Amino acid sequence: MASAQQLYKLKKFIKDITSHRALHTEFVTVYVPKGYDMNKIIQHLSQEQGTATNIKSAVTRKNVIDALERMIVHLRLYKQTPPNGLAAFSGNVAAREGKVDVKVWSIEPPNPLNTRLYRCDKDFKVDILQEMLTTKETYGLVVVDARDANIALLKGKAIIPLAKSHSHIPGKMKAGGQSSVRFASNRELAIKQHYKKVADLMKDKFLPLGNDLKGIIMGGPGPAKYALVDSGFLTGDVQKKIIGIKDLSYTDDFGLRELVEKSQDLLKEAAITDEKQSVQQFLELLAKEPGKVRYGEKDCRAAVELGAVQTLLVSEAVPDETVEELEELCSQYNTELKMISTETTEGNQIKELGLVAAVLRYDMGE
Repeated sequence: MASAQQLYKLKKFIKDITSHRALHTEFVTVYVPKGYDMNKIIQHLSQEQGTATNIKSAVTRKNVIDALERMIVHLRLYKQTPPNGLAAFSGNVAAREGKVDVKVWSIEPPNPLNTRLYRCDKDFKVDILQEMLTTKETYGLVVVDARDANIALLKGKAIIPLAKSHSHIPGKMKAGGQSSVRFASNRELAIKQHYKKVADLMKDKFLPLGNDLKGIIMGGPGPAKYALVDSGFLTGDVQKKIIGIKDLSYTDDFGLRELVEKSQDLLKEAAITDEKQSVQQFLELLAKEPGKVRYGEKDCRAAVELGAVQTLLVSEAVPDETVEELEELCSQYNTELKMISTETTEGNQIKELGLVAAVLRYDMGE
């Protein structure tokens, strides 16, 4: 799974190259799949250079040939295709007609490239890279009690609501005028209808996700969650996806958040877990051993330069240029840098503390 730092770099890379647009069809995009022979790609681009000589417009012809040449020279720097493949882009990015500023970019994506692509167009083709920014690690969340159910997805760090259900199941005390047998029968029927409705919602909302759904976690304040699992209404495909059941205090949106909090053991591979653990470690040290942490860019930079920082937590709200400087600094002192999103409570705490926080290798005093 791609790290937060890898995804941040990819996001920045895409932003940089999509800021350019050609005046004519002359921007070259090349995707080299993992394991593919780089020499074959270079041969193909050489052939495209020959084809480009037939372009009628002299300006466009020159720009395409120049872009292909820069691309070929760049790809020859690679002795072999990188493990995840390579995405490369080249073109004249000068904003005015007649000006020449041919540039070339490349990136090894965080996830394997399985597509071979050559395209010459007015813009760079980044759809495949953008798809990698979409978190594939997805979990189904179900919070249920005897009357209510709340269904959502945990996708990366975000809880995405999908559906809510409410059933008017009568209480255990029978209504006046009803025989106890009929009342109990009606109540039992209402409960079954509630479970069936929730089971149908789970099937409709979760199964279309296919292999993108890593698992379903269920929770609730009473026995209803277990009764639903044993009700016989859940399809076999849904049953197979259930990876855990947790006791909760709530059923509404608070219940969903509580379910995530109590499922850390089940979410070891989810992006939200690593981020929460890193920030929580910092906050615990801040409260108990403040000499082992620093926060604020200035103090954190100084600590890194002393070789004292084990992990630097950097908010995604930090400007790109500053992130690049901090990455370079951390690489010099064997410091791990972790990008922290602003989508979680923990991420916002780092943001409020000055955007940058550090966990130190040793106590430096307050």
